[in-house]
Amino acid sequence: MGRRVMQPRLVAYMADHAGLSYTYSGSSMTPLTWNAAVLRIKERVEEVSGATFNSCLLNFYRTGMDHLSWHSDNEPLYGSGSYTIGSASFGSARDFVLRSNADRSNKITYPLGCGDVLVMKGTVQQHWMHSIPRRTRVSGGRISLTFRQIVNPELC
Repeated sequence: MGRRVMQPRLVAYMADHAGLSYTYSGSSMTPLTWNAAVLRIKERVEEVSGATFNSCLLNFYRTGMDHLSWHSDNEPLYGSGSYTIGSASFGSARDFVLRSNADRSNKITYPLGCGDVLVMKGTVQQHWMHSIPRRTRVSGGRISLTFRQIVNPELC
């Protein structure tokens, strides 16, 4: 929207190769090589979701004040129509909230605790937005590993 703001969480990015660089909200991310622990988690999320992934956005929410605003992960680099995003959460529990595009009062809240896996499949990104809202009563940190399959790397 033309203005600069501090990102409300800490992020890192891993992927299969350097050609999967990733840009979102004006930030360009060059992928790090896979860490062995993240690879093990990726394999488990792939088992649970039935999908394969070639990239991971690692988010660290330091306290309940770190958050993720309403958005959909509907970038063309993931393909069109139907795709899968899988995430694994570790640390303090945080709410993951879905909001319908058709009726913004229609919200579904999933409290994600340590070790929980969330899978968004199909056309979820076309019909819903999601967020991690601020929670003043959460004092501990949370790590979220969000796995995606980039199918159009030329759009990165």
